[in-house]
Amino acid sequence: MSAVKPQTSPPPTEHVLLTYPADYVLLVTINRERQMNSIPFAGHLEMGQVFDWFDREPNLRVAIITGAGKKAFCAGQDLIELGKIRSGQIKPSPGLMRHPLSGFAGLSRRGGKKPVIAAVNGFALGGGFEIVLGCDLVVAAPGATFGLPEALRGIFAGAGGPPRLVRNVGLPVASEMALTGKSITAQRAKELNLVNRISPSQDTVVEEALKLANEIAQISPDAAIVTRAALKEAWEHGSVERATQLTIERFNEPLQSGENALEGLAAFAQKRKPNWKASKL
Repeated sequence: MSAVKPQTSPPPTEHVLLTYPADYVLLVTINRERQMNSIPFAGHLEMGQVFDWFDREPNLRVAIITGAGKKAFCAGQDLIELGKIRSGQIKPSPGLMRHPLSGFAGLSRRGGKKPVIAAVNGFALGGGFEIVLGCDLVVAAPGATFGLPEALRGIFAGAGGPPRLVRNVGLPVASEMALTGKSITAQRAKELNLVNRISPSQDTVVEEALKLANEIAQISPDAAIVTRAALKEAWEHGSVERATQLTIERFNEPLQSGENALEGLAAFAQKRKPNWKASKL
């Protein structure tokens, strides 16, 4: 049986590698190991296009993002490039010095439709940690570390990290991390509910993330989109009732009348595995 691959071509990439390790799963690898997987401005725009394509592609249901090598998931913004730009050594093209609306690496402020799992293979610092905070699930290698060191450099983590960190761990812990710039271990991150699970070894972090991805890929793609939307609405809004209302208003009718909802109920009644169709939501 041949693997399910994308129907459409992805955007061209220079800073990330795109692979398909399982049916319906996209693996995005930040491919700048020599630069500690720091991301230049062109890389942010590129990754924004990749995740926009991922949301549109009918044969993809869940994505994993990781970093090349074993040392770094992502060290944040490419500060060497930034320094050269500010000193005049590099003159960027108009419109290049920005992040997409979806934020750092196209993920830190992403709305999107489909879930993304972070497989944190090493340190996730600054914008790298903001990527993690923008993902839906997180798997960490045992030696992974997380931190927002921007204040130590005289700058500010402006890609959505601090407010999202407050939502996840509360103001006192978020303040300690952001105002001291100190990193935390994978175990501490799990204790703070920033991480779903820690992989058995550094070498198995993507494999562990793939287990989660395969579980998500087996449910109705419509249900995955709507359920994720409900979770994100609750995260972004102060009112639980308002988050519920927004999700129902946006998705209830197309979900309930869609062929995947009908298929799920029929499969349950017939005691068989559902045959899901690509989502039209």
